[in-house]
Amino acid sequence: MVGKLFSRLDQNQKVLVTCSAIVVAMVGMAYAAVPIYDLFCRVTGYGGTTQIAQYDSSAILDREVTVRFSASNARGFPWEFEPLQNQMTVRVGETALAFYRATNTTDRPVTGVASYNVSPFKVGPYFSKLECFCFTEQTLQPGESMDMPVIFFVDPLMDEEERLDDVTTLTLSYTFWQAGDEDAYETASAMAGTGEAS
Repeated sequence: MVGKLFSRLDQNQKVLVTCSAIVVAMVGMAYAAVPIYDLFCRVTGYGGTTQIAQYDSSAILDREVTVRFSASNARGFPWEFEPLQNQMTVRVGETALAFYRATNTTDRPVTGVASYNVSPFKVGPYFSKLECFCFTEQTLQPGESMDMPVIFFVDPLMDEEERLDDVTTLTLSYTFWQAGDEDAYETASAMAGTGEAS
């Protein structure tokens, strides 16, 4: 049916219909790209994307790793943001608790959203969070501070990967963004996925 209708159009109309179809397809792919990329990263750990766990690890190994904590803000975001510990040493499989503190330094309420990653990127699939403040809007009143917990463990399956035998230290990095600044967040997420940002 569509083929018969298309064959009845003159050359200019065919070009117009083809171009319109391409534009509609490109807009659809643009809207689908971010959720599809996010799903891909969560499944594969690509770009240092960590895993979300429902339960504590069932095993704790003797192997230890040092977890470093990093905090930053997107350009122009008006909060002070810092980890409350620089690093901690944990056994693989052991559940640990860390805190980050955010302070609104303005005279108005500000809402932010945090993104995160783990480096080296190859450890991403084995860093599991039980609780996290990431991807949830956080609103701080003028001058207000808030301590935000991260409960995590390093999956014992990491010990079965030869390519991870050299990993003794990893870094958990969070960046706060102005809520509603999706363009900046998506750009940074894409850069993190290619190793250009952390």
